[in-house]
Amino acid sequence: MNPYEQLLHLAFADRPDAAHYLTDTTRQAHARLRAAPPAEQPFRFEQMRLGTALALIQLLAQLGDHDESRQVLALLHRALAEAQSPADIDRIVGREAKLFDELYDNLYVNEQGEELLDLFARTLDAQAVVELEDITIEAATLAQNLDFSDNEDEA
Repeated sequence: MNPYEQLLHLAFADRPDAAHYLTDTTRQAHARLRAAPPAEQPFRFEQMRLGTALALIQLLAQLGDHDESRQVLALLHRALAEAQSPADIDRIVGREAKLFDELYDNLYVNEQGEELLDLFARTLDAQAVVELEDITIEAATLAQNLDFSDNEDEA
């Protein structure tokens, strides 16, 4: 299992919404990027970026069950499901870009949440495949060490 697949597995392990969010497009984003001819690589890169971001926001939502996280999660999922090009992704995400601002403005998180948000921002800023793959490695490592016990105590 590569770090991207590991990250998805950790983010959606034993979650009832995994079947909804982990579509074939999401699960296969890394492999399809690696196999894509040069003309398709920009789109496949964007799909992997969205899949990585989706996993990070899912982990953040699990840490605190924030409505803003769930809204961003739905937006990323919609972009992965509907987009057929990088321009489609920009259009879908651009229509609701305010959700990203609200995510940062209305969210109190602990240190682990801050780390997830940092990785999320770096994912959105990544410009190269190697950079995005490095982020997925960091994210998978962080996901293995997240402490959800505070969230479980509140339930």
